[in-house]
Amino acid sequence: MDLTSSLAWLVDEAAASPGPERFLAELGRQLLCDGLPVAGGALTLSVPHPIIARRTWLWRAETGVVIEALGFAAAPPVEAGREWLAGLGRVWEERIGKSQESPVLGWAGTANGAGDGAFGTAEARRLQEIARFAAAPLAALSAREARTALLEAYLGRRSAARVQAGALARGTGETIRAALVCADLRDFTALSEVTEPYAMIATLDAWFDRIAGAVHAFGGEVLKFIGDGVLAIFPVAPASGEETQADRDACEAALRAVAASCAGMAHLDELRRAQGLSPLPFGAALHFGEILWGNIGAADRLDFTAIGPAVNLVSRLEGLCKPLGRTVLISGAVAANTEAVLTPLGEHALRGIARPCAVFALPEERA
Repeated sequence: MDLTSSLAWLVDEAAASPGPERFLAELGRQLLCDGLPVAGGALTLSVPHPIIARRTWLWRAETGVVIEALGFAAAPPVEAGREWLAGLGRVWEERIGKSQESPVLGWAGTANGAGDGAFGTAEARRLQEIARFAAAPLAALSAREARTALLEAYLGRRSAARVQAGALARGTGETIRAALVCADLRDFTALSEVTEPYAMIATLDAWFDRIAGAVHAFGGEVLKFIGDGVLAIFPVAPASGEETQADRDACEAALRAVAASCAGMAHLDELRRAQGLSPLPFGAALHFGEILWGNIGAADRLDFTAIGPAVNLVSRLEGLCKPLGRTVLISGAVAANTEAVLTPLGEHALRGIARPCAVFALPEERA
């Protein structure tokens, strides 16, 4: 049996595609090689994620570029692929499987020059045959993307990538430089004593949305939620000879994230006051240094975490926020890697830390 270029690719190579975007772009290219006049393609996968319900990749034949569109769980279902393809020509679309969570593959046909779409009976039959051959590699691809989404939701993107790469041995890890952010709510225990459990969960979610959302928006990653606390990192991604600039970039990103968190919490406090609720004071500390990041735990229950003197220091520094009457405290290591104007508060002894730490505050905040 002689297979067309696209069918041969689906049988021999598609299963090795590193991701949906490469799968879609290469399959589209193979269809063009087979003479099918496709103008673009779309691939939609359902993912088990607390926020994102669907991910759609859109490929355009003219440029070969693939872009991604997200469908959020809280929003009404929108067929992003179909809407986008409709702007390119006649649409052929098929769900590759029997469930509502099965992948959806679609193509747009270019005009024939006679005012009609490109997909007649023969073309539709060929695309259906393509869909049948695509079922197996798409099932594997969908399962891999679902696993990635779950791991990222619970571990964070960086840790999830390590787990998927097979870094599972206990006691293994890597030393990285990073800006660290440690933050938690003040008087959380007292608040939880007078708040119904479900209302307390909603309060924690609102707090975490502000702090974690800002961290992710500026390129950081949340390593831990610990009770009402957050530990986040902004890893350095050094280029050769540019480590100093990379250190500064990480510290600047951490500062911007904390500033955004403060703005978000100020808005949340306004909403809470309007509802007759008390505000949510919090403390946040920033530090820069080396951490050991890797697998720690029992033989049958592991956790990706960060340890080291830098983690200890940022935690102790956050504990100084309340005594100093400040929301945000910044270590001298971060101050040395930013051009931002900061208010020096002198050196302070931190419990369990051998040397006093130079401490700075944001200039707009009063004690």
